[in-house]
Amino acid sequence: MGSFWARTPPATARVAPPLLQVDNLTKTFPGVVANQDVNLTLNEGEIHCLLGENGAGKSTLVNMVFGLQQPDAGEIYIRGQRVNFRNSGDAISAGIGMVHQHFQLIPVFSVAENIILGNEITRGTFLDINTARRQISKLAERYGLTVDPDARVGDLSVGEQQRVELVKALFRDADILILDEPTAVLTPGEVDDFFAVVKSLTSQGKSIIFITHKLREVLAVAHRITVLRAGQVVGSTTVKGATQQSLANLMVGRDVVFRVEKTQANPGALALQTQGLRAHDDRGVETVTGLDVEVRAGEIFGIAGVEGNGQRELVETICGMRSASSGTVHALGQNITGWSPRKINRLGVAHIPENRSKHGVVEQYSIANNLVLNRYNHKKFSTRGVRNTAAIQAEAASLVEQFDVRTTGVQAAISTLSGGNQQKVVVARELTGHLQLLVVAQPTRGLDVGSIEFIHRKIIELRDRGVAVLLVSAELDEIISLSDRIGVLYRGRLAATINAADATREELGLLMATGSSSSTDRNQP
Repeated sequence: MGSFWARTPPATARVAPPLLQVDNLTKTFPGVVANQDVNLTLNEGEIHCLLGENGAGKSTLVNMVFGLQQPDAGEIYIRGQRVNFRNSGDAISAGIGMVHQHFQLIPVFSVAENIILGNEITRGTFLDINTARRQISKLAERYGLTVDPDARVGDLSVGEQQRVELVKALFRDADILILDEPTAVLTPGEVDDFFAVVKSLTSQGKSIIFITHKLREVLAVAHRITVLRAGQVVGSTTVKGATQQSLANLMVGRDVVFRVEKTQANPGALALQTQGLRAHDDRGVETVTGLDVEVRAGEIFGIAGVEGNGQRELVETICGMRSASSGTVHALGQNITGWSPRKINRLGVAHIPENRSKHGVVEQYSIANNLVLNRYNHKKFSTRGVRNTAAIQAEAASLVEQFDVRTTGVQAAISTLSGGNQQKVVVARELTGHLQLLVVAQPTRGLDVGSIEFIHRKIIELRDRGVAVLLVSAELDEIISLSDRIGVLYRGRLAATINAADATREELGLLMATGSSSSTDRNQP
């Protein structure tokens, strides 16, 4: 089946070998051991969840299984036969598919064009797109994956794009699917749909390695669980013998507190107010439609809503990254409508963006430089235009330690960090220094339970210091536990505002889906 197949080990028993077997895989990078003697098995029709903190070695492990990296030591077997993958093409030929956390799709191409890219169907010298469409539709129907072969990928929701990635892997006859943080950017409804798809896939013989940080989801979908810590396997279990608490403790090596501890808020002066705010998305569609929002000093106002109801445009308009078509934004006593992001930041407004790769970091820059992106010209770090490198590195070293950023050093490029550790850098930068208003979107996306606990505590500390916080999150548990008041965004307007102490997942879910609730008497305007 190709030169990546090596040798078959001598038979020692008549028991059928696992579909995938990883024996003592080890991988090192300069200054860090990413994986050390890792063992893992995957059986047919099984969902095997891989848990671990940010930087625990999960991505390195699956990258070796998928041929993106080669191990320094150890062996990989497929159906009992040893393989040496030189690249991802070898892994695909062996029946392995991978859906990355950041989708590998071309937005301007159609669904069909993305799925067949690199595996084109031709008739003579011409692309046979009609046959491709028919095969894709048949495959999607078989596995319960609704996709329109003619739709442009850039026009699809995140959940729809994920289905395209799954169909693309299945189109290449994958028996093993590696799913890297597959629910990180999905809404609660999309997560339920995704789980139905995953269970359908395994019922038809597919096997899945599922990487996630969300313990509730692990217990809902996994058959077996393996936990990595500092590049080593620290435990394996079945769902039957696991709880969220036991898994969290195993991941971080200590007791983890799930409940956000906070006192009653003491709201003060009005810190943020939008009046009649209207804004358009990148397609020119109005997604913020006359929105009125108020956030006071010393409170956390949470925004819940299905993605695409104006959250992104609201945050970007407040922070000067997008122009309002009408209406006003007032912050900290100033009309900041139309101000630049830098001017808004200097006023005392910090921003943790939804898309850290696009708006939060400069991937080519070092960790140290990324930690001072918004204040490199402050007196502490610069004198008459000359950077004080020693001060910048000292600041970075302090923040890396304080926020537990897993790195070989502050001079390393931030692109060398895992997604979760990049998020820690963004959070560390934005929560440091003089701020009176924090606008935060998806603050814990891609973070492990220990890091989530730490970030939540930091946000509560800011609130208790009198900072106003506007929190946008797709995680209902996060919205409910952190917020003092919750606004549900539906079609660019607030469908309701509820005291967080009275909120339930069911009521918020209904408001998010329909814009109305049977409990409207509890809504606070």
